[in-house]
Amino acid sequence: MDDVNNLILQEFYGWWQFAVCSFACVALLSIWWHIGKKQNDFGQVWLALSLLCWGLLGVVEVIYARSMFTSGHEIDSGALLQLQGWRSILSLCNSFLILLALPWFRYIPNRLHSLIRSKNWYLIIGLPFLFSLIPMLSIILTGRSNEILGELDLYYAFFTLVFLGAVLYESFASRRLKLLAYLSLICIFVTLMGQILKLTGEPINMMLVSAIFKSCLIMLFFALALSWVKDLVEEKALLSEQIKLTLSKLKNEKGRYEHKVLIQGIPGIESKEARLTKAPFDLLETFVERSRSGVPWLEIKPKSDPRSNKSYDIQDYNEIKRLVDCLLDGIYQKNNWVQDKHALPLRNALFEMSENRDRKIRLRVPSENIQQLY
Repeated sequence: MDDVNNLILQEFYGWWQFAVCSFACVALLSIWWHIGKKQNDFGQVWLALSLLCWGLLGVVEVIYARSMFTSGHEIDSGALLQLQGWRSILSLCNSFLILLALPWFRYIPNRLHSLIRSKNWYLIIGLPFLFSLIPMLSIILTGRSNEILGELDLYYAFFTLVFLGAVLYESFASRRLKLLAYLSLICIFVTLMGQILKLTGEPINMMLVSAIFKSCLIMLFFALALSWVKDLVEEKALLSEQIKLTLSKLKNEKGRYEHKVLIQGIPGIESKEARLTKAPFDLLETFVERSRSGVPWLEIKPKSDPRSNKSYDIQDYNEIKRLVDCLLDGIYQKNNWVQDKHALPLRNALFEMSENRDRKIRLRVPSENIQQLY
């Protein structure tokens, strides 16, 4: 009787997993189709496909549960081994697809940024994936198990959860969603406990824990998608009139000047302080002084101008770029901003090019929104 109850429970769990995870996959792909496709962002696609692996795993659970229930006998060891093999393979594919999505995340911890965004990332995650996948396929085809090889998907899952937890926390924290950031860590911890419970061999406990952490991860993926939409909306709402700048120039203990700019009015972001080197700070200071003098336009030296006797306010277009980059590093942290999503909106909000196309530029921020503490 206990065997029959376990089979019924396994079939119920399989249908639940197939329905919920497949629906979540389609829903995430729908969000991507309407928004992410235009942004050329495929991170959501990989996350959606990772949920599809769980949906397929539900189908596998139902197939084996039905075969066991209709036969009325306990499942033989070979069939059980095949079921465990399929579970490991689909779990491995789920982890691999999640790792493929990480380089597309907008906010990545500084310590992991160079690793996840590097070209070697795909080798780092791909080689262990293949090394783990081949033995799993061998288990299914030959019907022979090896305890160490059978646990490779667990080691790969641990590796995935560490990186996923760090990136999820950074993503929510950088968007000022601290509660979700802490909830993501709790969810990752529960998921890790679920992976450890796989080693106990208790099917009922594993089904319960698996249902809990999979539901939590799905909700976090949707929360992540909504926070991404929130970012896009706030970027479009960046207005010059809302930006406030406070320039300060103070000597430190070594007697050197520290140039800082306090930036306020960026939608969805609290006050941020950017540290500038002398050249970008002097350029911003020149913009401010010209804006208050009534002659706000600064002239940029043309690249093809051979004259050396004429003085220009700005010698190179890159001076503007360096100034904007320094401000972005203060607002979003270094390497956590991208050109089209952050740099262009901020530059357009801060500066205005002359309509006459005479290489003149001025500060758009109203002078009453700027303070100089020196």
